[in-house]
Amino acid sequence: MVKKDEGLRIRIRLKAYDHKVIDQSAKQIIDTATRTGADIAGPIPLPTRRSTFTVVKSPHVYKKGGEAFEMRVHKRLIDITNASPKTIDSLQNLSLPAGVDAEIRM
Repeated sequence: MVKKDEGLRIRIRLKAYDHKVIDQSAKQIIDTATRTGADIAGPIPLPTRRSTFTVVKSPHVYKKGGEAFEMRVHKRLIDITNASPKTIDSLQNLSLPAGVDAEIRM
């Protein structure tokens, strides 16, 4: 069996608190990669991590009355195959919006 010679494979994992910002940055990465001729799989939505915090409103009189806050971390996964050096350069020069954490593995 002959395997086709493939270029570099890049896996990008995005994390953000706001789902609109993370979708916008995923679209920006996909547009950049398709312009350079790479193959793309994604964005794949990963499970959202949800954590709740309860804060007591008044420490003395209303001890049982609390206020609940929720924090959600949205995650997306993008796989780029057949990446050329031009693709890598354009992805490194890409500026993502504030609040988006991008983890790139090659």
